[in-house]
Amino acid sequence: MAKLDAFDLRILARLQDDASLPLAELAEAVGLSSTPCWRRVQKLEAAGYIRKRVALLDRAKLQAGVTVFIAVKTARHSMEWLERFHAAVLDLPEIVDFYRMSGEIDYLLKACVSDIAAYDALYKKLISRIDLNDVTSMFAMEELKSTTAIPLGFVERAS
Repeated sequence: MAKLDAFDLRILARLQDDASLPLAELAEAVGLSSTPCWRRVQKLEAAGYIRKRVALLDRAKLQAGVTVFIAVKTARHSMEWLERFHAAVLDLPEIVDFYRMSGEIDYLLKACVSDIAAYDALYKKLISRIDLNDVTSMFAMEELKSTTAIPLGFVERAS
């Protein structure tokens, strides 16, 4: 797919806001008729700009309202260890984000749990699967901003 134009960016912005919009409403919102809008959505999906469409759930209503950031430092820096760590984390549904970091922390994980006891159970599962050098847990006291929207202002536009 060539560079994105203003229509593509408007489509992406609207879908980030509400992926369940009926095609007719999406087309109207971005200033296109339904067929060209649908073709553009299909091209954006095929090109990988749209990875998937999901529903955002209310963590608190689902008893997963406690957010924990888990900072991991390790003495091991091999691909074998990283692959083992990745495998250890992959099937833990409580861990919703997993990053390899630069700086003093090697890995940062974000988990959603119901309470401290649920976090303790998660911690015990994690350390039973792999050796960790240093683990620091930080509980979020208040969520001030959380979004899944990707900023679109960095995109180089087509003329």
